[in-house]
Amino acid sequence: MSSVIRLFRDPAGGRVESRDFKVFNERSLDRIAAFSRLPEAMRFDMRVVASVLPFRVNEYVIEELIDWSRIPEDPIFQLTFPQRGMLEPEAFERMAQLHRAGADRSEIALLAAELRQGLNPHPAGQLEFNRPRGDDGQIIEGLQHKYRETVLFFPSQGQTCHSYCTFCFRWAQFVGDKELRIASNQATEMLAYLRAHPEVSDLLITGGDPMVMKTRNLAQYLEPLLAPEYESIRNIRIGTKALTFWPYRFVTDADADDLLRLLERMVTAGKNVAIMAHYNHWRELDTPVARAAIRRVRETGATLRSQGPLLAHINDDPDVWARLWREQVSLGIHPYYMFVERDTGARHYFEVPLVRAWEIYRDALRGVSGLARTARGPSMSAGPGKVEIQGVTEFRGEKLLALRFVQARNPEWVQKPFFARYDAEATWLDQLRPPRGEDRFFFEDDSATA
Repeated sequence: MSSVIRLFRDPAGGRVESRDFKVFNERSLDRIAAFSRLPEAMRFDMRVVASVLPFRVNEYVIEELIDWSRIPEDPIFQLTFPQRGMLEPEAFERMAQLHRAGADRSEIALLAAELRQGLNPHPAGQLEFNRPRGDDGQIIEGLQHKYRETVLFFPSQGQTCHSYCTFCFRWAQFVGDKELRIASNQATEMLAYLRAHPEVSDLLITGGDPMVMKTRNLAQYLEPLLAPEYESIRNIRIGTKALTFWPYRFVTDADADDLLRLLERMVTAGKNVAIMAHYNHWRELDTPVARAAIRRVRETGATLRSQGPLLAHINDDPDVWARLWREQVSLGIHPYYMFVERDTGARHYFEVPLVRAWEIYRDALRGVSGLARTARGPSMSAGPGKVEIQGVTEFRGEKLLALRFVQARNPEWVQKPFFARYDAEATWLDQLRPPRGEDRFFFEDDSATA
């Protein structure tokens, strides 16, 4: 059956032709033409890793974003295709033995489930501390409420992505284990919670990727917020990687125009709609359809903010970040956060020491104008809150890391500076130690500082 061709004539970038959404996963790796041309040893390694960590990629990413002449170093290839180093050697070898022996899928799935438990599937106390309870004491599924002003909602229809990032800190949403998944299709419970908590000003629709949903499904969660009883919800954030992985969602998809009209309705009604766009490399901005998507979203009155983690093998270079931020500013995107890779999944493959992360951030800022210096970072989304590394200093002969909370579980900690012993190898908050003469950090007295 032939597909319908939709054309979009972008005044700034010429003609954009629609594309069918064709996706590949672990079971269809061998149907990717470029994959079949890779060395057999590399293909085997990728199959092994894809048995444990979720893999999903679409044809647009394969054909338009990856430079196959630069494999395996190409950053978008590293961003989307599994690499041997993403599993610890022992875990890799255990799974590889099953593949060599021709084990059936049930054996592979059993070992995969075991190995995933060792990958910290829900970091920073997401299940223990962030899930709110209703008046009956029962957990409200699909919600997280860590910071006073902001509630996260995970609509069940949006708990997948157009492609998966290999570093994803929410990888547990995608492995088919209901015990690990956070999701709800009940708008009523979410809305009731917001009515009961007028201190909440921001609702973040997240995933997965909410932009995989049809517009009619997204509308059922957004449009009720226009009622007077939700006046306290001033900001609606939508976290998405679709501007990278499937920009056609905003340009030529069958309901792209409906989506843009929905965003425009929300803005016209007085809501600030912020598209929290996940970017990891300037190459993601380079295609005509990606730029057309950005322009179309901006025309609705929604704002675009960019965020993403600092990642070994992908963007651990200040020149990459400086170019990314410069190009985003020129396209009307506000740089928002540089994150530290979270302590979950394949973190050992992607993590960068905190001191080096700060150096990359510092050097990147030196290469941009003030308009791009809105990016905060490097920031750890840890148990007690978002902790920013501010630099290296010295006090009374002791070399120290200077840090502060830019957001916190306890609002009293926001903007509170503190110090840790200098450690050139530390990659996460729990690896840092207080300065000499101090037994513990002030926030360690709180029970929710995982």
